[in-house]
This record gives sequence, C-alpha cells and structure tokens, in this order.
Amino acid sequence: MITIKRIYAEPSEEDGFRVLVDRLWPRGMTREKAKVDLWLKEIAPTTELWQWLGHDLRRWPDFVERYHE
Repeated sequence: MITIKRIYAEPSEEDGFRVLVDRLWPRGMTREKAKVDLWLKEIAPTTELWQWLGHDLRRWPDFVERYHE
C-alpha cells in the first residue's frame, strides 16, 4: 500500500519506507527530522511544470497528464 504524506507532517512508525519525491529539499527540514529513506528528486515534476500549474487547481488534471508524460 502507498500512502501520501506531506514532508512537514510528523513521521510515525506506521509510515514504513519513506520516499521524498521533490527536486528541492524542503525548507527548514533536517534529514533527521524528515526520516526519509530515499530521496527521488529525479522523478519529481520539473520546475517549469510547477510554474505552469501556478496553484491553479483547475489545471490539476492537465498537470497530472503532463507529469506522467
């Protein structure tokens, strides 16, 4: 089972193997506090794609499609 959780949410024992998918390390977050087992920045959405989304949730379906491409 895969569960999605924000990096700023408190880690718990139930999380299991924790993977961070983001190109940049989160601000103010230490590696010890994040308790991330694997950081996959190479598969995260590009900066350009995030900028295109621009917090416009109406674009979310297209964002998902473009990300999968």
